[in-house]
Amino acid sequence: MFITDEDYRVVIGDSALKVVSQTSDENRSNAEAEAQEEIASYLRPVYDCKSIFSAEGAARNRLIVMYTCDIALYHMVSAMPQKLGSEIRKERYERAVKWLEGVQAGKIVPDLPLTVNEDGETVSPGIILSSQKPLRHNW
Repeated sequence: MFITDEDYRVVIGDSALKVVSQTSDENRSNAEAEAQEEIASYLRPVYDCKSIFSAEGAARNRLIVMYTCDIALYHMVSAMPQKLGSEIRKERYERAVKWLEGVQAGKIVPDLPLTVNEDGETVSPGIILSSQKPLRHNW
């Protein structure tokens, strides 16, 4: 998997993780898959999501790892009765989404592999240029 137990220790304690995941590996793996897909939906137009999420160890982007944990934890907390500890999870989730929106808008440029086509060329999402119609000052 892309996320390990060590990765969660940065954002949540071991005992809290067991409570949030409701001690179910299935709950945790579902939340992680949902988090990866949510992140990929923001990054897919420009970045190679297969490469991003297939990386292991130190080859992974640390921000992507942290935000994947945050989003997965948010989804796990949402499934809990009475939404225990949901305030910090909601704040971290919103921060992750804000960062992803910045990446999507091109305001933030992370160090991630770009999507390439069959020819090995980098795929651009496309830039639309336009201008105003020329002014004619002929009276």
